[in-house]
Amino acid sequence: MFSKDNLSYEAIPLPDRAEMEDQDMILAARAFYDAVKTRHTVRDYSDRPVPKEVIEDCIRAAGTAPSGANHQPWHFVAIQNPAMKAQIRAAAEEEEQRFYDGGASDEWIKALEPIGTGPDKPHLEIAPWLIVVFAQRYGLFEDGTRYKNYYVPESTGIACGLLLTALHSAGLVTLTHTPNPMRFLNGLLGRPESEKPLMIIAVGHPAQNATVPKVAKYKKPLQEILSLF
Repeated sequence: MFSKDNLSYEAIPLPDRAEMEDQDMILAARAFYDAVKTRHTVRDYSDRPVPKEVIEDCIRAAGTAPSGANHQPWHFVAIQNPAMKAQIRAAAEEEEQRFYDGGASDEWIKALEPIGTGPDKPHLEIAPWLIVVFAQRYGLFEDGTRYKNYYVPESTGIACGLLLTALHSAGLVTLTHTPNPMRFLNGLLGRPESEKPLMIIAVGHPAQNATVPKVAKYKKPLQEILSLF
């Protein structure tokens, strides 16, 4: 964390050391892959409630992410309130309609066709929780003076990855929506000007008739995403 005080470096023994044999590491890595490959982006939600404690612990896990200078430049707002979710949906659909009506290039629209997306976002109301992720561009001391945060997009992106993985491990499905610009979220959710809304994550259980785009099951093979030297 960052402080106006002079903080000195202090080394402590590595906590939570994991000692595994090579074969155990191989098995653990494959087990994690087998688990995480069952994660899907889902647009069809049940209205089945999700306990607040699940959301809290998943966000607590996201907060363990590495960050530039350990400034942890993120804030998560979890929303269960139906009226607030309705406001967010209305604003998101207004922005999306502009996107599909000419705000996006023909190439971009064509790229989205096999995904089956459109301007309607009912999941933003039906999903029992929305998590809005804010990236803190700079921090504020109690007297209002600023301090700089470092590697904000990278740090917040890593935290979002951990959050999605934690939610999946809890048996939930998610959908990421990247607001642009949707600055009204700062006012609606009481967040300061120093923070930028980075992502809205719909969280819940899939509907009984939930589907996913067939193309979403295609993932690049390892030889296309890995170079070994």
